Amino acid sequence: MVIIKAKHIKNAAFRAGFDLCGIAKCSEFAKNRAAFTDWLAKGYDSSLEYMRRNVEVRFDVEQLVEGARTVVVCAVSYKSDISGGYGADDKCKIASYACNRDYHKTLKKMLKGVLRELQDIYPAIEGRAFVDSAPLLEKQYAVEAGLGWIGRQSLLVTPEYGSYVLLGELVLNAETDEYNKPMESAGCGECRRCIDACPTGAIVEPMVINTSRCISCHTIESQPAADVTLNGWIFGCDECQNICPYNKKAKPHSSAAFNPLFDPREISPKEWLAMSEEEFSARFGSTPLKRSGLERIKENINRG
Repeated sequence: MVIIKAKHIKNAAFRAGFDLCGIAKCSEFAKNRAAFTDWLAKGYDSSLEYMRRNVEVRFDVEQLVEGARTVVVCAVSYKSDISGGYGADDKCKIASYACNRDYHKTLKKMLKGVLRELQDIYPAIEGRAFVDSAPLLEKQYAVEAGLGWIGRQSLLVTPEYGSYVLLGELVLNAETDEYNKPMESAGCGECRRCIDACPTGAIVEPMVINTSRCISCHTIESQPAADVTLNGWIFGCDECQNICPYNKKAKPHSSAAFNPLFDPREISPKEWLAMSEEEFSARFGSTPLKRSGLERIKENINRG
């Protein structure tokens, strides 16, 4: 049986450009399953119909990768001066992660590089890379791997980089000589700034999001029935992140791959509304904005 050295995994991850790397055993999360079932029963998934598919797979990683034994969780910071940088008069706010190249492709390439390096050392191992591409409990695995904890806004919070991190996972069919443990004496304490800062009350209780009221869902996903004021957000929403004390002191990103490609504060509503599809594709085609498309962005501007 192949046993991978944890130091080989982490060295490969850092060489690939990740800021954090932790290793967890494949597990079944009974508490997460119960909480998720309750969340669905309350209808908090609203228009996110895909959340009701492949529920069993979500809690059994071996259904994703046959023979899965280990989940390697990697994280990279994307914090820039756009993160938390909007003023009260800004009318075309965009979540700061979306001002970069689409992170799915960037992180997937980085993860595959890590896997190739490991396979050079351990030719018999197999694995798959995931970046929001499967119903994998990535935040819970990040907690198990010692990267941080899940904050009241339901995002992973790390001591060094706050919640401005993007996650990717390698699921391997081999065990390692060392696994990380969840952090002790770390967390949000009594702080509830993120809950209080949500302009629509979408955080109905700690770590529970009613997506029918979530601005991010209203600006990107199929539109829920509830009428929500967007507060100037036209793609995503960072309100709950901008107020977090950990994010205010978090280190900025260090990888050029996550340099912003544009600054939303420099694009007026008038410019967006006059923009052609050709110009939109040329300027933003490599960013997450492509997911919603120009017409949806224009609709969001008109909704306010």
